[in-house]
Amino acid sequence: MQTNDAPSLPQLQAFAPTGLQQMLRRGVLPAVLLSLLAGCQEKAFTEDSTTGIAPTQVSALAVVPKSEALLALTSYDNKYYNQYGTYGPTFKANYWFDVAKTRRMDFWTQAEAIETVIDAYNVNPTTEYKNKIQYLYNGMRDAHGTLWSSNEFNDDIIWGSLMCVRAYEIWNDGGMLTMARQNFDLVWARGWDTTLGGGLWWKTDKLSKNTCVNAPAVICAMRLYKATGDVSYRDKAKMIMDWMAPRFYVAATGEVKGAMNKAGQITEGALLYTQGTFIGAANELRPYYNSPDYWGMGLQAMNYARTSLSKSPGGILQDEDAVLDIQGGKSIFARWACIFVKETGTAATYGPWLDLNASQAWSIRNSNGLMWNLWSTRTSDTENLNSWRTNGGVSMMLNLSRFR
Repeated sequence: MQTNDAPSLPQLQAFAPTGLQQMLRRGVLPAVLLSLLAGCQEKAFTEDSTTGIAPTQVSALAVVPKSEALLALTSYDNKYYNQYGTYGPTFKANYWFDVAKTRRMDFWTQAEAIETVIDAYNVNPTTEYKNKIQYLYNGMRDAHGTLWSSNEFNDDIIWGSLMCVRAYEIWNDGGMLTMARQNFDLVWARGWDTTLGGGLWWKTDKLSKNTCVNAPAVICAMRLYKATGDVSYRDKAKMIMDWMAPRFYVAATGEVKGAMNKAGQITEGALLYTQGTFIGAANELRPYYNSPDYWGMGLQAMNYARTSLSKSPGGILQDEDAVLDIQGGKSIFARWACIFVKETGTAATYGPWLDLNASQAWSIRNSNGLMWNLWSTRTSDTENLNSWRTNGGVSMMLNLSRFR
């Protein structure tokens, strides 16, 4: 929905992504982005400052049924899924980058979209979803090969490896496991060193060590350990986490910082996808080690997301829309937060907040059933929406079914 009345600066500050708020305060936000923000109208409700629950949205506290979550994925697939040919005895597929089908999704966001189908199979194990996972995996092989050494981004490769090992957990396909192992090993060989005490470099230029590669690498390594029995992967997971936690995790608040430069200076604050993968990393290690307190780290990181990465405590997750990479951050956060809640039995603590977010996301869907990442505003019917930006609501709805 659009309005001709431009919002005030305080309104823009309230609803702009966190990374843009300083630019807004300083008056340096590009005019074109101000224009885009001015074209969006906030949904007409306000959240209670204590609970974060909108008085007019009490009905949103109802749990989104699995049938609605599956419908959300169907709506997403109707616009973006593309089965485009045979691959050996089977088929290959990809997700389009946008509704206009201008190109396939980028490497790492494609892997994340495939993970959403894996999530769907985890909560609703049908032949349809199982086959789609294989077809999409084949599409990744078709587009990028089986070894991704030409990609300078270590985090891209880890996201792809994590997708492969999760697909292997469903298919028991040795090729999937081999891709996961070879590409994780590639990142380890070129990304881990003792500069700054350890940790994986974000890129091959070795200018920063980031949570977005280290936290998912912990998850991937632990999944590889469970798939292969190779203890070296578990050891590597613990090495990464024990390097990362003292440097990026703020124990007093639960915030997980995003990046550190070569001088050891923190250069990025918390974002939903890095907060979420840190929660996932803590949860993967928790059953195997009593010290340090990975359980407590996960709880604190969840608490920080609920209080400080939401628009108000216990309310709707913050909008992150400044650049493409973070537009689907809610998708990654939802996955690992919901897995944590299921496996730690903390649905009574975090369930109502996650339910609220899922209900709110579904309530702003457009006429095609797509949900963009601005969960306080109805999704545009006319914009050429990209598939990463519209993945978060699907992931949140599906992953709730893990514990509901």
